[in-house]
Amino acid sequence: MKRVVILAGLLACISITAQAQDAKSEEPKGKAIVQVFGNFHTGFGAENDDRGFELERSYLGYEYNFGNGLTAKAVMDIGKSSSVDDYHRIAYIKNAMVSWKKGGLTLSGGLISTTQFNFQEKFWGYRYIMKSFQDQYKFGNSADLGISVAYKFADWVSADAIIVNGEGYKKIQISDGLNYGLGVTLTPIKGLQIRLYGGLNESGEEGKKGIANLATFVGYKHKRFSIGAEYNHMWNAAYADNANQYGYSIFGSVNVAKFADIYARFDDLYSNDDWNIVKDERAAIIGAQFKLGKYVKIAPNFRMSMPKAEGAKSVYSAYINCYFGF
Repeated sequence: MKRVVILAGLLACISITAQAQDAKSEEPKGKAIVQVFGNFHTGFGAENDDRGFELERSYLGYEYNFGNGLTAKAVMDIGKSSSVDDYHRIAYIKNAMVSWKKGGLTLSGGLISTTQFNFQEKFWGYRYIMKSFQDQYKFGNSADLGISVAYKFADWVSADAIIVNGEGYKKIQISDGLNYGLGVTLTPIKGLQIRLYGGLNESGEEGKKGIANLATFVGYKHKRFSIGAEYNHMWNAAYADNANQYGYSIFGSVNVAKFADIYARFDDLYSNDDWNIVKDERAAIIGAQFKLGKYVKIAPNFRMSMPKAEGAKSVYSAYINCYFGF
């Protein structure tokens, strides 16, 4: 913990010093961050009693640009507990960070967004409807306390590195292990994007194994459509020896009008020797998104969850997801 705090402090000092030395002046400005995810859903058949309105998540915060590449951001995440016995809403600090950008270099420190699946999430583009594969199946955390650096070497290649605590943004650090990650992003031709990422989350506790992650992604984005595929492999899930998980996700979207598009996705999750067979599944979603002005989106969709456990029944449900944000 001390190491990360010291590094974050050094990052902030470097950023402020560089700002002071920059001869250019830029008008400081800030903006509010408001994002609200909600839905109405109903199941079919045996799951027909699972229905209702749901406020899934709210992000409330503020971002301020000091000029000369220096910005600060603080965001609250108001959601629900992961405990099935807890029905109360819980508020977390999602981001409390400072960033400095100069040319192709970007430095960030504090409670920052992680880089493990951030790229895939943005490419998927429908986070308010469904999380990206690694986030959905708990391969990593979307934010954590630490530092990151990214550098764009050319228009077609960039690289990034990150060091964070490893517990995520909802927990305090309880072990001495850190989470290290390296990523490379390639754009060999316009629209085609390739992402490679490897990470190691140290256990910090005797008798437990470090969690290793490998993520690969290939996607193509056109002004009328996009298509992407990712493969992910996690070794020693929950710091348990040989508890490996892996799987892939294929998704795409088509713009059918200025205010509407159609999307679809298929996920397939495995565990070695079926140790996690209760949660292993195939899942699919298909739907449409309608933009009602600048700040509101509505997305009706149909979902299928097909568990791999013997005797488990498939679940079919319909959702109407809603988004408000600026």
